[in-house]
Amino acid sequence: MKLLKSRFASLLFTLAAVSTASHVLADTYPSKPIRLIVPAAAGGTTDIAARVVADALAKELGQSVVVDIKAGAAAIIGTQALISSPADGYTIIMGNIGPNAINYSLYKTLPYKVEDLEPITMVLATPNVFVVNANSPAKTVAEFVSLAKANPGKYSFASSGRGQSIHMSGEMFKFQAGIDIVHVPYKGAGPALIDLMGGQVNMMMDNLPSSMQFIKSGKLRALAVTSKSRSPELPDVPTMAEAGFPNFEVTAWFGLFAPAKTPKPIIDTLYAATKKVLNTPEVKSRIVELGGYSPADTPANTKLFVLAEKKKWEQVVINAKVQPE
Repeated sequence: MKLLKSRFASLLFTLAAVSTASHVLADTYPSKPIRLIVPAAAGGTTDIAARVVADALAKELGQSVVVDIKAGAAAIIGTQALISSPADGYTIIMGNIGPNAINYSLYKTLPYKVEDLEPITMVLATPNVFVVNANSPAKTVAEFVSLAKANPGKYSFASSGRGQSIHMSGEMFKFQAGIDIVHVPYKGAGPALIDLMGGQVNMMMDNLPSSMQFIKSGKLRALAVTSKSRSPELPDVPTMAEAGFPNFEVTAWFGLFAPAKTPKPIIDTLYAATKKVLNTPEVKSRIVELGGYSPADTPANTKLFVLAEKKKWEQVVINAKVQPE
């Protein structure tokens, strides 16, 4: 009986010590710069989302937030860099719908699991936009479909990499339109957009923020958006439903994640700071300019959302007949 009491007392002491240590850590956090990994190429929406919040977060937290580009392999390289980092709040990642939801269905084996990342909150959500080169003969989605059907296998669609919403939106379009177009993956939206504007590829279902500046400057032509309603920033551009694809709706999302086992007080600190930043007039207006909105929610609700998205995209991959690698 004495031994049992002794063990119980020891357990209580250990739990109390861990709890105290976590709160002490949270009270002093952050005490040095925070690394914000971007698992995609510069110029894409993941990079844009990170830079929208990085400076404001730095001011709010009182420490530098350093953006670290680690692109490649469908964001797997950057995600690996996150999960191999200490779970101390000093390395976080701007995750997105690709590596954090779609990849689980597109790859037979991944070097990470959904449980390896701890959600903090969502930062940005945006529709994708069907864009073509400004000199393309296609002025509407229907015209593009007609051209592709008349030239099977000769038209192509670019993506920021296998598994991203840009890729899967292209596959959905290909499947629903019944056309034979070739997928050309790039290491990020930036390089893909350069080739689209240069005429090396024919179309792209890009995240709206990374294409917006080129649409407004006339270098790209927007044929449709993938949201349920038209974008306030592009009121003359129809939805995919209006363009003849009633079951076509895609919302790309971008959010902050930390390594699993990051202490809850630190996660809560990061969430509170990010939520405050996202509600500032400067950041809110920037997100609207990009054609997006901020669906920031609690870490617990964000975790449920990510799990639901993972399940949703499993079915999309099956329907689009995309084979896992």
